[in-house]
Amino acid sequence: MSLMIREELFNMTQKEMTRLRVINQTIDKVITIREAARLLNLSERQVIRLKKGVALEGPAFIIHKNRGRKPAHAIKDELRSTIVNLKQTKYEKANFAHFQELIARYEGISVSYPTVYRVLTAEGIKSPKKHRKAKAHHRRKRKPQRGMLVQIDASPHEWFFGGEKCYLHGAIDDATGEILALFFAPTECLEGYFEIIRQIITNYGIPISIYCDRHTIFVSPKDGKLSIEQELNGEVVNLTQFGRAMEELGITIINAKSAPAKGRIERLWETLQSRLPVEFEINGITNIEAANKFLFEFMKLYNEKFSVEPENPVDAFRKLESCINLDNILCRKEERTIIEGSAFSYNGKYYQLVKNGKKVPAMPKAKLTVLISSNIGIKAVYLGEVYETLLLEERPKKAALNHTKKKIEDRVYTKPSAEHPWRQKTTKQPILYEETDSEILKMLEEIFNSTRAWA
Repeated sequence: MSLMIREELFNMTQKEMTRLRVINQTIDKVITIREAARLLNLSERQVIRLKKGVALEGPAFIIHKNRGRKPAHAIKDELRSTIVNLKQTKYEKANFAHFQELIARYEGISVSYPTVYRVLTAEGIKSPKKHRKAKAHHRRKRKPQRGMLVQIDASPHEWFFGGEKCYLHGAIDDATGEILALFFAPTECLEGYFEIIRQIITNYGIPISIYCDRHTIFVSPKDGKLSIEQELNGEVVNLTQFGRAMEELGITIINAKSAPAKGRIERLWETLQSRLPVEFEINGITNIEAANKFLFEFMKLYNEKFSVEPENPVDAFRKLESCINLDNILCRKEERTIIEGSAFSYNGKYYQLVKNGKKVPAMPKAKLTVLISSNIGIKAVYLGEVYETLLLEERPKKAALNHTKKKIEDRVYTKPSAEHPWRQKTTKQPILYEETDSEILKMLEEIFNSTRAWA
């Protein structure tokens, strides 16, 4: 056996060596074509082709012609090294799926996820996001219409690499998995939830119901804690500010009793915690204000990739009536009493009702409702009308007393002259009333006669 044939046999796999042995037996007429086809699990046509090739070219014909040859659809070595370099430098903290999207968006490199996975794993690079084994549990079926149920929550996380922890308030549609609103705030707060409700109503409409946890923003701490005696006496638990606003908008609040119950938004937080910090770092975003501006663009890209079509294409969102001012609903509302000067006290300061820069007449001791938010400042509702307010330096009553006292001190007194009518002496004539004795006797006689007749 020549050296070349030995080398060819050395490069063969076990499967190819078995195939060569059977083909040689057909050449030596030990077995038939049909028997060889049955042994190799090939068609008789393929066995005839292999027999002819081995007879003409030798054992090398059995070896596949693409062995050792680079596939036509394989990426170039230069592109492979570029992908690896970008992952190790610019996009180091991005997971593989997010990395594939980023290089397509910012670098113009369009490759499939399996290609990215093969290239990076071949270099020993692992994804920052580990895929855990899925737990078997029953998933609640999605709502059929968009806007029937909206899940809201807030997630604390270090959203900016090297920065402090802050809270991302968000809302996701149950039917489509679409992000409806996102808003950053230093803490989980009422203003944050009011802002995402504002975004939902402005961009989509009023949803039918909202699914949230039992945070004190949504549920009063006294909820479910009233005794039987208190309930019999007619005591009720007041709505929270958020609950009152949703009642005014006609939105039903459904409270979840556990985190898995609102699983769709909990899974959203896992995705955003992996993706948003990388996006912020790429775009040089390091503060809440810049992040809130960027979120609108991010939500659009996210929804294009991850949202699904609802079972029923008709939206359940309801349009906000044009006569309703949303700012006067999504705010804190507190009751106050009017004092002197059409004013009221709030948070240790005094405010006056004004309209077009002028004071509004108001009855003291009457009730009004104060509206407070970062969007409208401080306004007040009196007799069904919303008024602007003017911050006063002090209580109106004290200001009036000081003004009167100043006028008295500045008054100049003058002494009347001798010819003044006030200084003239006048003699008053007494008024005399005289009656004669006969008239008096006549009067007494009339009184006596009338008394006698009565007796």
